Amino acid sequence: MPTFLFDKIVFGPVNSRRLGVSLGINLLPVNRKVCSFDCIYCECGLNPGSNAPTSVLPDRDEIKDALETKLSDMNATGTPPDVITFAGNGEPTLHPQFPSIIDDTIALRNQYCPNAKVAVLSNASRIYSPSIFNALLKVDDNILKLDSANPDTIRILDRPQGHFDLEETIGYLKSFNGRLIIQTLFVKGTFNGTLIDNSTDQEVEAWLRLVEYIAPREVMVYTIERDTPVHTLEKVSPERLDQIAALVKSLNIKVQVSY
Repeated sequence: MPTFLFDKIVFGPVNSRRLGVSLGINLLPVNRKVCSFDCIYCECGLNPGSNAPTSVLPDRDEIKDALETKLSDMNATGTPPDVITFAGNGEPTLHPQFPSIIDDTIALRNQYCPNAKVAVLSNASRIYSPSIFNALLKVDDNILKLDSANPDTIRILDRPQGHFDLEETIGYLKSFNGRLIIQTLFVKGTFNGTLIDNSTDQEVEAWLRLVEYIAPREVMVYTIERDTPVHTLEKVSPERLDQIAALVKSLNIKVQVSY
């Protein structure tokens, strides 16, 4: 079972398929994944069981110091990042100090690399929290997951942990009033003997209706790139991704495709 964990608070910069030169921030433990979803395609692997190592979250000051050190070094060498991206070993909004950390990051960005964007990659599972919602409104690229309009598909593909209500989530996504980017990973294959394919005509048509209703400023369409913890998954073809992207464009919504 492949697992790719980030072993630092601040990592990179890396060349992101979707974001450019990205300096990453991992708000989660460096020795295990912590997430409110357990996606079968996650490059960090599946969520650990009860025998997982004890997890320690970095605190706000530790994160701020690590980011300032890295941005200062990059500024000194004239190589600022295009974007500072919250990603890492799971769901970044689970950190209890997430809103304050966003404020610190924006202040450091303004000081060291004012042309860089701040991005958050999130599964949207905590946007019901007013503090999380408001923090996400402050970032440049508020990138939120929506892999399907079908609750059964989400249950198989994303495997939410604990309470998750798709209709409720859609309502909150709509409440951003366009100040968000929808990210959708298209994949096909099987899981525990069940067929999974969120790129079918039926799936895409229903997903498009939700995209049109939410009206994001952009949609990111992509497929798996690295190894996945479930070996029975396949990439969706570039041709199919382009077809899906064309349907999004027909809604007059900007779309970015990564193969």
